[in-house]
Order: sequence, then C-alpha cells, then structure tokens
Amino acid sequence: MKSILKHALTGVIMAASTTSFACTTDETANNNYDTSATQGLCSGVILQGSISSRSDVDWFEIEAGDAGEISIILDHNKRDDFDWDVFPASGSRLGGAATNQTPETGSVNITEAGHYFIKVSRYSGKGWYNLTINFPESSNGGGGDPVACNYGPAPSKPSGFKGYLLGNSADTCNDLQANDGATLLMGGGWDVDPSFSQNVKNHVGAGSDVVVLRTSGTDAYNDYLFNLMAADSVNTMIIDSSSDANSEYVEWAIESAEFVFISGGDQSDYLNLWADTKVQSALQHVYDKGGVIGGTSAGMAMLSSTVYDPDGILGAVSNEVVTDLCHNTLNFSPGMLNIPAIANTITDTHFQERDRMGRAMVFLANQPSNYRVIAASEDTALFVKANGDAVVVGDNEVYVLYEGNSTELVQAQCGEAVIYDNVNRIKLMPSQSINMNTLNHNGDEITISIDGSQSNFYSPSSPY
Repeated sequence: MKSILKHALTGVIMAASTTSFACTTDETANNNYDTSATQGLCSGVILQGSISSRSDVDWFEIEAGDAGEISIILDHNKRDDFDWDVFPASGSRLGGAATNQTPETGSVNITEAGHYFIKVSRYSGKGWYNLTINFPESSNGGGGDPVACNYGPAPSKPSGFKGYLLGNSADTCNDLQANDGATLLMGGGWDVDPSFSQNVKNHVGAGSDVVVLRTSGTDAYNDYLFNLMAADSVNTMIIDSSSDANSEYVEWAIESAEFVFISGGDQSDYLNLWADTKVQSALQHVYDKGGVIGGTSAGMAMLSSTVYDPDGILGAVSNEVVTDLCHNTLNFSPGMLNIPAIANTITDTHFQERDRMGRAMVFLANQPSNYRVIAASEDTALFVKANGDAVVVGDNEVYVLYEGNSTELVQAQCGEAVIYDNVNRIKLMPSQSINMNTLNHNGDEITISIDGSQSNFYSPSSPY
C-alpha cells in the first residue's frame, strides 16, 4: 500500500502551559542517529513513521520509569521487511526482532529505570510503518493535567488581524475534566443544531467561550453559536497566514476556549497555514484539558489522524480513484491532533450525496491495516467522547469502514484497478451509537467490495 505524506509534521504537540503534554505520534525528521532520536513517546500510543530509502534508519528514545518489559509491535506493508532493536542509554544492544513477519513483534526485559533507544531499520522495501512501544512509564511522562482556567488578559492582536468577537472579551472559567475531551465530526451541508445546543453544551456547560477558525469568510457563526450554546463569547478568527497562526493572541484565544469549531473550507489551506504553529498546540491543549474540538466538511477532515489533502490537485472521485490505487488525485498528510478515541482514522464528508463510498475504500486501502474510515453524510454529525462512546446526531447517516477477518486487498498496485473484498461497513442512523475503541454498535453492518476494473464497481451494487 502507499501513503503519501506531504508534510513532515512532528507529533510532539505541547501547549504553552508547562502542564500540558501530548504524546508523539509521528517520527521527527533527521532522526537517523541516537543523538537525534525522536522523543516524547508514550507507552501504548501508535507512532507513524516511514522508511524512505536504503540508508534510512529511524531512532526513538523512551523514558522507562521502572524495571520491567519493553514490548514492541512494528506494523508495515506485507511487501516490506523492517526490523527493530533496543539499546540502553549506554552499552550494547539488548535485543530486537529481525524476522520476515508482519507485524514484527517481541519484547526485551530491562532491569532499571532510565532512557532507552529503539532503532527501526529495513532489510528490504520502503514505505510506512506503525510503531507501538509498551514500557513502564515514569510518573511525569505522558498525560498531564492541563490548566483549565486563569489564562490572564488577552494579548494584543496582530496588526491587520481579521477577527469578530461577540460577547465577553475576557476569559470565563468553566469546569472541565482533564483528559476528558470530546470531538464533533460534522459531514457538511446544514449545520446540526442539536449537536451544539445539546452535545457540546452539555459537555462544556453554558457560559463557555467558543472560537471559530477559518482562513476566509465572515462571522456568520457568531450569533448562531452564541444563542444555541448560551455562550459567554464566540470569537471567529480568520487565520490566513502563518504569522497570525503563531501570534500570542491567537494562542490565548484558542487555549482559553472551551469549544473550538473549524469551519468548512479547504483542509489543504488549513494544513499549510496552521500545522506546526501555535494554532496546532493550542487546539491540542483544548482537547487535553477536557474541551471539545469540532469541525464541518474540511473542518471534519482536520480532526482525523491522517488527512485527505488535495493540495493543488483535483478532488478525488469514486469512479476515478477505484481504477488506480495511486491515482493523481490522492494525497494524504499527517493530521494535526492527537485524539486517542479516533486514532488511526481518516475521514470523509458529504458522503452519500456525492457517492464517496468508492473513494473512501481506496482511502482505506492506502492506509495501514489497522485504520478506519469515519464518513458522515450532509446535515449529520458524530459526537465522540474520550472513552470512545459516540452518537449520531442530525438527519442522515454516519459510516465506519474497517478491515475485518474476511477482508482481502486482492489487487493494490500503482497503475492498476483496486480490488478490495469484504470490507466491513457499519451504517449508523440518527441516535444510534458506536464505541470507536471496540466498534460495538447498534447500527447495521455488512461487508462490501469494489472492483475498479468494472464499470459497476460496487458489490453489492448499492453499498450504502
């Protein structure tokens, strides 16, 4: 399979507050040596990386809080052969795994707390991998208890900044529970009133501070959200430059909010302007402190761990991309947020209305085997809590696609039609629910297939 990573985004996402920390979920650039190893890994959290050449070697550093076991799962494309080794801070290799199995798994016992290094290398092939390291964490590693209040007065706005504030300009404190954030995934079309007035409002409380993020547009959300949520304020910010995205004012406004909503637009613009800026770390801070991050259409695309990113190319269409796994309209980038409840996901929107089932299946075929697609039709949203419990709100349906026991990617080569059999498709109607960790649900589940060499490429013919 092939995953095109346009941006080399770091997964270390830290808020300005020293008490907020999120786990590294992507390898950093230039980590070819132990002295430049990627840091900030958390036990049990999947990290995405890639081997790009014959000479590419990736090093990672972990901090073990006690003696015990370091167990490793290195998943990758079955056509590749990648290996791993474990080293202490000083001294010789402790162990590793160098078979031709996929995933490459094993464990190493350690006798004391301290820093350890994991090296990922290739025997053959190149491409994506997922690295999961389980180890005894130190008491100050991972997690954290973000500051929920007392952000102080607002810094000065950047010169020429385009923002629209309705309501109180000062920060108002609402009680939130750290590490109990939630996510609102909205499929475009009409906004779903109850998702704001009930789901989000019930989570963050009335009198909350709301921020709307855009790269262009108006303050149309201000009155709408102010009234639906009985908010203390709604602040629409047009962040159309990296300099604004790195401003102290933007950072303060996002971090002090209880709910941040990313409007529709172009997710490629959002990635290009906001990735690796204070917008990214501030968004993570809001989720970590127990707030809600939401988005509609392109805004929903931004919430998944991998983002479909049509930067400068035509949008992907089902009957085109099924003919080629590496179709020129397919481009994927790492997401900006670490949201464990929807880890290893890619999203799609305007789903049934634009017949995007075929392209969603090709999206899935381009990702590691443990990925899922979350797709929402218009006028519909999925509200996901930190424990994975999720409910559909609105008028239409939400779909979840994943590889089950009978799924087979029969043909998946660049330049050839995609043949993908027995992909599990869950269909959830309004008020139905699913747990995104276990996939337990009360919706409708079938298996569906595509054969891109055929003009009628769906099986069954109506996969919705």
